[in-house]
Amino acid sequence: MTDALTLSTHSSIAAIDPQDWDGLGDGNPFTSHRFLLALEQSRSVGTGTGWQPLHLTLEQGGRIVGAAPLYAKSHSQGEYIFDHAWAQAYMRAGGHYYPKLQCAVPFTPASGARLLARDDAMRAALLEGLTGLAEKLQVSGAHVTFCTEAESRLGAEAGFLPRVTQQYHWINRGYGSYEEFLAALSSRKRKDLRKERARAQAFGGTIRHLRGDDLRPHHWDAFWGFYQDTGARKWGQPYLTRAFFDRIHDTMRDEVLLVLAERDGQPIAGALNFLGPDAIYGRYWGCVEDHAFLHFELCYHQAIDHAITHGLARVEAGAQGDHKLARGYEPMPIHSLHWVRDGGFLQALANYLAQERRAMADEIEALAGFTPFRKGDTGG
Repeated sequence: MTDALTLSTHSSIAAIDPQDWDGLGDGNPFTSHRFLLALEQSRSVGTGTGWQPLHLTLEQGGRIVGAAPLYAKSHSQGEYIFDHAWAQAYMRAGGHYYPKLQCAVPFTPASGARLLARDDAMRAALLEGLTGLAEKLQVSGAHVTFCTEAESRLGAEAGFLPRVTQQYHWINRGYGSYEEFLAALSSRKRKDLRKERARAQAFGGTIRHLRGDDLRPHHWDAFWGFYQDTGARKWGQPYLTRAFFDRIHDTMRDEVLLVLAERDGQPIAGALNFLGPDAIYGRYWGCVEDHAFLHFELCYHQAIDHAITHGLARVEAGAQGDHKLARGYEPMPIHSLHWVRDGGFLQALANYLAQERRAMADEIEALAGFTPFRKGDTGG
């Protein structure tokens, strides 16, 4: 007889053995035990942040066979797949949209597995656990954001509503160098990008790639200044605390690539990337001096250089940004799942999302026509 499955919630990922958690993942740095623990230990999430950890585990026969990063949310900030309009409609109808359950990585618009398990039966059990927990806690619903396409299909079978949005990713088609990548572009775009990179690199200093033991506390001090400036302008206040960067230095510095622009020996701009098994993920950027095209150089072109040199399949450069198209990035569908307890609202969402998916498919197809690749040639 098969052992019964037991679902548990945990108010801190510290309560879960790191080997048990990471043994179910796919190597994505953001769902790693150490990344999620860094968020908690640095108080970037937790009491007072609107992100209260409530991680799920599924046990069978005394061992963990499934897990999911889960939070009770009291707002919709830091999610990047926006449901503010849904919250307003829900509240206008007399309901309480918050709190809600969010299966996600806080402040991180990067796709990857959210239902950490070895087979679909366990993933389906996690999805059932999510809706069951929402019913038990009497919250408005449960959401799984930046999940995989396979998880989206599984969620649709389980009664969740699939949603499709889009991002821009750079795809490595076996390029041996940046010049080989440029050769796949139209002549005009090749010239434009060469000029852009030349102007950016003429800022009067040097660009350095720092990783692992090359990273020092003063590098993080400099980047913290960049991050604070950007965060204040984009979100009103930065999501991450200074202690978060110390934590990832201690536990993840081999999975970090910090691209710094230095002039006269002083950092003036930087871009922070995380490294996965097959991708480089651009996360944060900032500067204390403005130089033409330096943002594009540090965030996009340098990431492409790294991906080509290290044989990574793609660059995911974060949310939004139509300007990425001109730099060889391509529109890609992004998947999420949504479920609410109120049956009437769930049906209204289903109708809305069906129309949105059709519109998004048309938008992605249209945007693909603006990529700078030579006509009839999207390869190297």
